[in-house]
Amino acid sequence: MTKTQLTKAGKKEHASESAGKEQSGAVGRGSPSHRDPVLPVPGSMAPDFVLEDESGAERRLSEFLGNPVVLYFYPADDTPGCTKEACNFRDDYSTYANAGAVVLGISPDSAKSHATFKSKYGLPFTLLADPGHVVCSRYAVWGEKQFMGRTFDGVLRTTFLIDRTGRITRVFEKVRPAQHSAEILAELAALT
Repeated sequence: MTKTQLTKAGKKEHASESAGKEQSGAVGRGSPSHRDPVLPVPGSMAPDFVLEDESGAERRLSEFLGNPVVLYFYPADDTPGCTKEACNFRDDYSTYANAGAVVLGISPDSAKSHATFKSKYGLPFTLLADPGHVVCSRYAVWGEKQFMGRTFDGVLRTTFLIDRTGRITRVFEKVRPAQHSAEILAELAALT
């Protein structure tokens, strides 16, 4: 495959995820060559972390205790699937807010990239930067993927629904960006 065969969006998503592969030896689910991290399961406490948000401020997951949290991991800012997923969360955001829920998006992109993405699409929720994919690895969402015939390590699109006490109530793997927010809202209704 040549570079000219990649679409502009495909090129950005592939480049972002390939760059992450070169930066770390961390490997997620599905990699036969390394010990895989364990995917947190419903009933377990969500692993706490500290990451920079789009403004450069440090944010800790535990600061949101007392609220349900939608913690979604996505591959890259401003790519077709990730934009569709983020915009669906944006469009449904008033329903999340009325339920007292916090939406947090995590990708390996920089805080600056997140700020641009958030501004461009009017996203009302926090985006967290995990450029070394430490948190992605802790949540076992960094792993082997295929895109346009190539295999590489990257973010496995996954969402964790976390209750008010910090316990994971549901894990959504291999989500479909267009339908995902509606799927989350149905589960969130059972929590509130």
